[in-house]
Amino acid sequence: MIRNRSAPPFSVTPVLSYPDVLAAAAWLELAFGFVEHVRIGDHRVQMGVGDGAIVLTDATNGRTAPEAESSHSVMVRVSDIDAHHRRTMAAGARVLSNPADHPYGERQYSAMDLAGHHWTFTESIADVAPEEWGGTTVTPW
Repeated sequence: MIRNRSAPPFSVTPVLSYPDVLAAAAWLELAFGFVEHVRIGDHRVQMGVGDGAIVLTDATNGRTAPEAESSHSVMVRVSDIDAHHRRTMAAGARVLSNPADHPYGERQYSAMDLAGHHWTFTESIADVAPEEWGGTTVTPW
Protein backbone atom coordinates (compact mmCIF):
# COMPACT_ATOMS: atom_id res chain seq x y z
CA MET A 1 0.00 0.00 0.00
CA ILE A 2 1.09 3.54 -0.71
CA ARG A 3 1.65 5.78 2.33
CA ASN A 4 0.01 9.20 1.79
CA ARG A 5 0.85 12.22 3.97
CA SER A 6 -2.62 13.65 3.22
CA ALA A 7 -4.55 10.76 4.80
CA PRO A 8 -4.65 9.12 8.24
CA PRO A 9 -2.51 5.95 8.04
CA PHE A 10 -5.04 3.72 9.80
CA SER A 11 -7.36 0.97 8.59
CA VAL A 12 -10.50 2.44 10.19
CA THR A 13 -11.09 6.13 10.94
CA PRO A 14 -14.31 7.58 12.40
CA VAL A 15 -15.50 10.80 10.73
CA LEU A 16 -17.49 13.06 13.07
CA SER A 17 -19.54 16.13 12.09
CA TYR A 18 -19.43 19.33 14.13
CA PRO A 19 -21.07 22.74 13.62
CA ASP A 20 -17.68 24.42 14.31
CA VAL A 21 -14.83 22.13 13.30
CA LEU A 22 -11.99 24.34 14.56
CA ALA A 23 -13.62 24.83 17.97
CA ALA A 24 -14.23 21.08 18.20
CA ALA A 25 -10.57 20.36 17.32
CA ALA A 26 -9.36 22.77 20.00
CA TRP A 27 -11.68 21.20 22.59
CA LEU A 28 -10.72 17.62 21.69
CA GLU A 29 -7.06 18.57 22.03
CA LEU A 30 -7.62 20.21 25.41
CA ALA A 31 -10.05 17.67 26.86
CA PHE A 32 -8.95 14.36 25.35
CA GLY A 33 -5.35 14.95 24.27
CA PHE A 34 -5.92 14.61 20.52
CA VAL A 35 -3.20 16.03 18.24
CA GLU A 36 -4.08 17.96 15.09
CA HIS A 37 -2.29 16.58 12.03
CA VAL A 38 -3.90 18.07 8.92
CA ARG A 39 -6.25 21.05 8.57
CA ILE A 40 -8.32 21.70 5.46
CA GLY A 41 -9.62 25.25 5.68
CA ASP A 42 -12.14 25.56 8.48
CA HIS A 43 -14.24 22.56 7.40
CA ARG A 44 -12.09 19.47 8.01
CA VAL A 45 -9.40 18.43 10.52
CA GLN A 46 -7.53 15.14 10.87
CA MET A 47 -6.53 14.33 14.45
CA GLY A 48 -4.68 11.49 16.11
CA VAL A 49 -4.52 10.00 19.56
CA GLY A 50 -2.31 7.07 20.48
CA ASP A 51 -2.40 4.65 17.56
CA GLY A 52 -5.73 5.91 16.20
CA ALA A 53 -7.27 8.82 14.34
CA ILE A 54 -10.49 10.72 13.81
CA VAL A 55 -11.56 13.18 11.15
CA LEU A 56 -13.71 16.17 12.06
CA THR A 57 -15.89 17.59 9.32
CA ASP A 58 -18.44 20.34 8.85
CA ALA A 59 -21.89 18.79 8.75
CA THR A 60 -22.68 20.15 5.28
CA ASN A 61 -19.47 21.32 3.58
CA GLY A 62 -19.11 19.41 0.33
CA ARG A 63 -21.34 16.55 1.41
CA THR A 64 -24.27 15.15 -0.52
CA ALA A 65 -27.77 15.26 0.97
CA PRO A 66 -27.72 11.66 2.35
CA GLU A 67 -24.26 12.21 3.87
CA ALA A 68 -25.24 15.55 5.43
CA GLU A 69 -28.10 13.85 7.27
CA SER A 70 -25.64 11.79 9.34
CA SER A 71 -23.57 13.08 12.26
CA HIS A 72 -20.89 10.48 11.62
CA SER A 73 -19.43 8.07 9.12
CA VAL A 74 -16.58 5.58 9.05
CA MET A 75 -13.63 5.71 6.65
CA VAL A 76 -12.04 2.34 5.87
CA ARG A 77 -8.73 1.85 4.05
CA VAL A 78 -8.80 -0.98 1.47
CA SER A 79 -6.14 -2.34 -0.89
CA ASP A 80 -8.23 -2.57 -4.11
CA ILE A 81 -10.97 0.06 -4.16
CA ASP A 82 -12.52 -1.03 -7.46
CA ALA A 83 -12.85 -4.69 -6.43
CA HIS A 84 -14.24 -3.56 -3.08
CA HIS A 85 -16.80 -1.34 -4.84
CA ARG A 86 -17.94 -4.26 -7.03
CA ARG A 87 -18.36 -6.42 -3.93
CA THR A 88 -20.37 -3.68 -2.20
CA MET A 89 -22.67 -3.26 -5.19
CA ALA A 90 -23.16 -7.03 -5.51
CA ALA A 91 -24.23 -7.14 -1.85
CA GLY A 92 -26.90 -4.52 -2.52
CA ALA A 93 -25.48 -1.60 -0.56
CA ARG A 94 -26.71 1.85 -1.53
CA VAL A 95 -23.72 3.48 -3.22
CA LEU A 96 -23.65 7.23 -2.55
CA SER A 97 -20.64 8.00 -4.76
CA ASN A 98 -18.69 5.81 -7.17
CA PRO A 99 -14.89 5.41 -6.97
CA ALA A 100 -13.13 8.62 -7.91
CA ASP A 101 -9.56 9.92 -7.72
CA HIS A 102 -9.00 12.99 -5.55
CA PRO A 103 -6.18 15.56 -5.65
CA TYR A 104 -5.14 14.62 -2.11
CA GLY A 105 -3.90 11.22 -3.33
CA GLU A 106 -6.87 9.03 -2.43
CA ARG A 107 -9.33 7.05 -4.56
CA GLN A 108 -12.61 6.81 -2.68
CA TYR A 109 -16.27 5.87 -2.82
CA SER A 110 -19.09 6.09 -0.28
CA ALA A 111 -21.95 3.75 0.54
CA MET A 112 -24.75 3.35 3.04
CA ASP A 113 -25.27 0.10 4.91
CA LEU A 114 -28.57 -1.61 5.69
CA ALA A 115 -29.05 0.47 8.86
CA GLY A 116 -28.30 3.80 7.15
CA HIS A 117 -24.71 4.17 8.41
CA HIS A 118 -22.39 6.00 6.03
CA TRP A 119 -19.08 4.45 4.98
CA THR A 120 -16.26 5.88 2.87
CA PHE A 121 -13.77 3.41 1.45
CA THR A 122 -10.37 4.77 0.51
CA GLU A 123 -7.19 3.62 -1.20
CA SER A 124 -4.04 5.73 -1.33
CA ILE A 125 -2.94 6.17 -4.94
CA ALA A 126 -0.19 8.76 -4.36
CA ASP A 127 1.80 10.36 -1.57
CA VAL A 128 0.70 14.00 -1.66
CA ALA A 129 1.69 16.73 0.79
CA PRO A 130 -1.45 18.50 2.09
CA GLU A 131 -0.03 21.84 0.93
CA GLU A 132 -0.18 20.62 -2.71
CA TRP A 133 -4.00 20.62 -2.69
CA GLY A 134 -4.84 23.37 -0.18
CA GLY A 135 -4.44 21.64 3.17
CA THR A 136 -2.02 22.48 5.98
CA THR A 137 0.27 20.03 7.77
CA VAL A 138 0.08 20.86 11.48
CA THR A 139 1.87 17.82 12.95
CA PRO A 140 3.06 15.22 10.40
CA TRP A 141 1.56 11.74 10.71
